[in-house]
Amino acid sequence: MKKILIALSIIMAAASCTNKNPFLSEWDTPYGIPDFTKIQEKHYIPAIEEGIRQQEAEIEAIITNTDAPTFENVVEAYEKSGSVLDRVTLVLFNVSESDATESLQKIVEQALPLISVHSDNIFMNPGFFAKVDALYRNIDNLGLNREQTMALKNLHNAFVKNGIALGEAEQARMREINMELSSLSNTFGNNLLAENNAFAEEFGVSISEYGGAMASTDDRALREKMFKAYASRGNNGNEYDNKDLMVRMIELRIEKAKLLGYSNPAQMILADKMAGTPETVDSFLASIMAPAVEKAKSEIVDMQKVMDEDIKAGVLPAGSRIEPWDWAYYAEKVRKAKYALDEDQTKPYFKMENVRQGVFDLTSKLWGLQYEKLEDIPVYHQDVEGFKVTDADGSLIGVILTDYFPRSTKRGGAWMTNFVNQEIVDGVETRPVIVNVGNFAKPTADKPSLLTLDQVETLFHEYGHALHGLLTQCTYKSVSGTSVARDFVELPSQIMENWAFQKEVLADYAHHYETGEIIPDELVAKIDAAGTFNQGFMTTELCAASILDLKWHMLESAEGLDPMAFEAQACKEMGLIDEIIPRYRSTYFAHIFSGGYSAGYYSYLWAEVLDKDAFELFKEKGIFDQATAKAFRENVLEKGGSEEPMVLYKRFRGADPDSGALLRGRGL
Repeated sequence: MKKILIALSIIMAAASCTNKNPFLSEWDTPYGIPDFTKIQEKHYIPAIEEGIRQQEAEIEAIITNTDAPTFENVVEAYEKSGSVLDRVTLVLFNVSESDATESLQKIVEQALPLISVHSDNIFMNPGFFAKVDALYRNIDNLGLNREQTMALKNLHNAFVKNGIALGEAEQARMREINMELSSLSNTFGNNLLAENNAFAEEFGVSISEYGGAMASTDDRALREKMFKAYASRGNNGNEYDNKDLMVRMIELRIEKAKLLGYSNPAQMILADKMAGTPETVDSFLASIMAPAVEKAKSEIVDMQKVMDEDIKAGVLPAGSRIEPWDWAYYAEKVRKAKYALDEDQTKPYFKMENVRQGVFDLTSKLWGLQYEKLEDIPVYHQDVEGFKVTDADGSLIGVILTDYFPRSTKRGGAWMTNFVNQEIVDGVETRPVIVNVGNFAKPTADKPSLLTLDQVETLFHEYGHALHGLLTQCTYKSVSGTSVARDFVELPSQIMENWAFQKEVLADYAHHYETGEIIPDELVAKIDAAGTFNQGFMTTELCAASILDLKWHMLESAEGLDPMAFEAQACKEMGLIDEIIPRYRSTYFAHIFSGGYSAGYYSYLWAEVLDKDAFELFKEKGIFDQATAKAFRENVLEKGGSEEPMVLYKRFRGADPDSGALLRGRGL
């Protein structure tokens, strides 16, 4: 009787916990959108702890199963595990990026060690690995389809990269490294958010508005002050200084790489990417850097001519030369003079809502997708809007949430993530809930959010990532959507940019926010003519950041390293000119110190070879050609990581990518 009472009390306690914590019960919401109306900060840690307990039990069941290992009772069972943990962490980390209150940051700091230890407990478990390894060694004889093969390979690789082959002492050290890296990465991001907010407070200009301000501010001394403040974020010797932190991260990454038998972190990270080796990436970037710098030098000549006119007019002192804080300002003057193109002319035609509708309409033309605005859905912030996405036959594709306006609790930039993953479990499919986040100008009392040309491209870019997440048709969450090699993931996003300013596409969405007038042909022609304008600068700063990232991760020792001296030497060796700095300097390079792009920032340029080559096929066949669109959807957007990336690309293109497509596309 006593045992029965104890069992009943446990069941009742669990039920009570489930009723109170929204992460521990199914969400009674449209299309599985997280129940933000019920989620409170107090729910996160208990839900993570319960999710960990549940997955531990699920992994233990795999290990103790006395049946011979099969794909179903090992890999598929693992894919099904951790549903509660997935649910809570997807919400926590997404919201902490876009609405990071101080209290939520503390919750993330508390959560990261729990998750790090749990992950290591899985991927250093010899009993679990024995079963995975037995399958992997017999992979060619298991009768697996390509998606199952990739899921097994990925799972096996996760064990190997986490040090399953190491001795007990080395594994203990690996655990310490993983935990410390997780904490440092989070601190780097928090520091940068604080620095971004300090910049905004000092200048009245948010980080997302910085580029526009530098192009339009006549006061050269103010431009210099803004530039130097922007370029020194994380390097101010204050509590948010990132220099020691990032050196420590590199030390730990080097140690981790050497534990696993690699000479440097880049070798370790690139081993399972398309590029394969640091040497391949280095050679690839060098082939772009040289023509980009030469183009940039010619752009300086054009800008200096305009500056010389200002010297003659007495606006500037004799001998003034183009400096980094002058580039955006004089580039805009050259663009106005050379192409008679001014952002003040174009912005009225790019109301945010119209641009968003434009990308929706484009996907309708290409793939038959339909959109329905969702009212009264739970959201994590009032700026968030939601849309139901259905296929041409009416079947559910998923939900897209958009969160486009800046706030002090949101990190800079733009990105896409999942709140709910696409997967099929026991024959039941879950369709994804995707979010696109940006930092576009907030509407005012008398003016809507109007986008620059760069921001229009950004919205199209991030929606390409969203399509990759929405259209995926996979069984296993580990390979669905954007779960692909880092240097392949930017193909779906970057190819969408190519449609943004096509005349036929602009006619659909570029309407004046006051008059409704379609953007005039004359303005479209100017945008087209200026399409490769300033590409020397843009390519150089992007390539410089990519090389800087690679140089950091090719280090084999960081002992006694002066990070800013290292950066300066790297910039000198790559041939970077004084008038340009890398798109991200080290102390605010969140992609590589607080994101997933370590030794991978080159991916944007690598994937651009693919996207420019792919779009050349669309231009050849017609930019709305249904057969080409269908092939891209079926071979790229739907497949996720269920096949090797180059196999997927060749199936779509019918040939290897043309490496010259990037240089042609950038006018280099």
